[in-house]
Amino acid sequence: MRRPPALLALLAPLAAALTGCSASDAERTAVTTAALRFAGHAGGARPAAACGLLAPATREALARDPGPSCETGLSHAALPAPGRIRATDVYGHQARVVLEHDTYFVTRFPDGWKVRAAGCTPRPERPYDCRVKGD
Repeated sequence: MRRPPALLALLAPLAAALTGCSASDAERTAVTTAALRFAGHAGGARPAAACGLLAPATREALARDPGPSCETGLSHAALPAPGRIRATDVYGHQARVVLEHDTYFVTRFPDGWKVRAAGCTPRPERPYDCRVKGD
C-alpha cells in the first residue's frame, strides 16, 4: 500500500520531534541513581551527604529557611520514605522521578544530576507542592 506524500510529510517531523524527546537508558539510569542516592542519605543519618546531592539553589534555600544549615532544613522538611521508583522521565536537562510515596525533580549540572525539589505531591491543575525546593 502506497502512502500519500502529504501524509508522510506531516508524520516525519512528528516522528523526529518525539524521538528527540526520548532520553537514553544511560541518562535515565544516571537520574535514577542520583535520586536513590539522595533518598538513601536523606532518610538515614547522612544529611550532609544528602545536601551535597541537592542543586545549589535548593541547598541555599534550606540553609535560609528554616536554617541555619542545609542539614537542619532537610531534617525539618520531614521527607517521606520514598519507596520504590515507579517512573523516571527525562527531558533534556530536567527530570522527574516518581516514587511510591514521593516525587523528586532532578536537574543536570556540569558535575552530574542534582535533586532540585523533593517531598513533592501533585495537585490537580496546579504545580506540584514540594517540601524541599530552590528558588
